[in-house]
Amino acid sequence: MRDVLILGAYGNFGKRIAEGLVVTGVPLMLGGRNPAKLDELAAFLRKLRPCALVKTVSIDADSDRELDCSLARLRPCVVVNTCGPFQSKDYRVAAACIRNGVNYVDLADGREFVRDFGSLDESAKREGVTVVSGASTVPGLSSAVIEHFRPRYASIDEIVHGISPGQRAERGLATTRAIFSYVGKPIEVAAPHEPARYGWQDAYRQDYPVLGARWVANCDVPDLDLFPRHYGIATVRFSAGVESCTLFWSTWLIAWLIRQGVPLKPARHAKMLLGLASLFDQFGSDDGGMHVILRGEGHDGKPLECRWFIVARQGEGPRIPTVPAIVLARKLASGHPLAHGAMPCVGLVTLAEYLAELGSFPITTFEC
Repeated sequence: MRDVLILGAYGNFGKRIAEGLVVTGVPLMLGGRNPAKLDELAAFLRKLRPCALVKTVSIDADSDRELDCSLARLRPCVVVNTCGPFQSKDYRVAAACIRNGVNYVDLADGREFVRDFGSLDESAKREGVTVVSGASTVPGLSSAVIEHFRPRYASIDEIVHGISPGQRAERGLATTRAIFSYVGKPIEVAAPHEPARYGWQDAYRQDYPVLGARWVANCDVPDLDLFPRHYGIATVRFSAGVESCTLFWSTWLIAWLIRQGVPLKPARHAKMLLGLASLFDQFGSDDGGMHVILRGEGHDGKPLECRWFIVARQGEGPRIPTVPAIVLARKLASGHPLAHGAMPCVGLVTLAEYLAELGSFPITTFEC
């Protein structure tokens, strides 16, 4: 078993990826800018698994020279990059990994970032490495659900999916910045027949098992481009929300004002807005969910609709986006052969693998 280097290891997702890997004996290098936070996480992981092989590495992933030197010195098998928001990033970390013959996995959910990741394919194949973008809820889990139901369909024409985290679930600054980067802005649609969409608009109520009905609205994610290309799905709609109606409609109003031309820049104030959101925690729960609704034609020629839900309780929702990175990093570290090249995380993790990773947590799925 070879080393996995996690960049942003003490962040909201990085620490959960570290937990998921260390409990199965994967040797870890914890990377980040804050040595104190790295040491704190390493101590926690060693308590979780006393025989754990854990090192800490002070590293600035935004410095090309420092990153190249670190990769050449450390020689990890794979780098897991959690340093978002990826909407504002380029491919320098992935490119550095390719130059140094290191496999790479990231949790990006930025639409253009994941969609265009294939531009690295030729260099990745030349160096004999696997580099994967989007190892997260979208498109990692959403594509796993499609693959699970796909044999039931002659064709899938539409997917309507989205997430609604619990108010008290841990929220990351990078995720908050990512959302506010596109609220109120036009969202490109894949099919010419679809009406114009704008970020955090077109609100609707989605019913969830256990959770009840929650408001969700348009979000810009890689699935909007990837699923028409990979699965021939003509209509793709992804939405997200927050449990608090006050926060949801406040964000909707900000989006509406931006849509009308008011020059607001909420992403610049993401830290403050995140702090304000925490004031509402006492009025919400720590339970969240995801819905995936597929519509198309069955093999009998009749319309077919399948609905799939995952519900996380006790604040464990943030574990869900980490699973594809855990599964892929573990496979690469253990020598499991994966195709060389650069690719989005579409169909790379099965739903069975996904759910096996979540089996010890209060997370439940529903099909209908």
